[in-house]
Amino acid sequence: MFRPAGLILLCSAVFGTVVPAAADTHAFRAEYSVSLLGLTIGRGTFDSSFSPDGFTIKGSVGSAGLARVFDKTTAVTEVQGAVRRDTAHPLSYRITYTQGSKKGDTKIRFSGNGVDSFENAPPTPKRERWVPLTDEVLRAAVDPLTSTLIRTEDPAAVCDRTVRFFDGELRADLRFSLRGTTAVPGFTGEGVTCDVSFVPVAGYQQGRSQIEFLKNRSRISITFVKLGETGFYTPASAQVGTQIGTLRVTAERIVPR
Repeated sequence: MFRPAGLILLCSAVFGTVVPAAADTHAFRAEYSVSLLGLTIGRGTFDSSFSPDGFTIKGSVGSAGLARVFDKTTAVTEVQGAVRRDTAHPLSYRITYTQGSKKGDTKIRFSGNGVDSFENAPPTPKRERWVPLTDEVLRAAVDPLTSTLIRTEDPAAVCDRTVRFFDGELRADLRFSLRGTTAVPGFTGEGVTCDVSFVPVAGYQQGRSQIEFLKNRSRISITFVKLGETGFYTPASAQVGTQIGTLRVTAERIVPR
């Protein structure tokens, strides 16, 4: 949320996908818009495919509307992983982005115990009061895309979890709690809305205003919907309070491919 490719991190936190129960491969496309103060500032598309034992997700996000005039940003990302005991485990993650004249590339490799290695180009500068990453805090962490994969038969369980989020720089805990159910335009059945608490863990500068706002003052929520009769839930929208207003990420459509 704090790096040049922040748009893709917001979109990847709410893009639509499910893990299939059938033996054949399933594929989906999700298209999202990002708005701030009622103005569209970004759009994203994510394609996902799943087999019984693995998955691949590819996404692209770019600034749109007035945001493109002041800050042209594009980013592409991909994750490959395995499905074990109905749970998604990432194997590799990559995001490349361009913001104006700046370019960046992040790669993360995973093993069975969490993050195995990661590389940022250009390297992340270490500032004063920097909270360093350690092997302990990277244990069981997942990338932004894998963190969205949710499989459950119990709607309440959608929000009964903590995600150990890692984007190649920031390690944070995202603590979900149930707010309630609601109708979601464009989708059948009721949606499940989770409130999300942001808890920074490592890979950030202590006292930074953006971090402190998200930790102490921001209101974050994500609404999930059940996809057909599969028993799976997929994010349909999100709201993230920032220092300049509320960012909204909305699914314009989620369809099989």
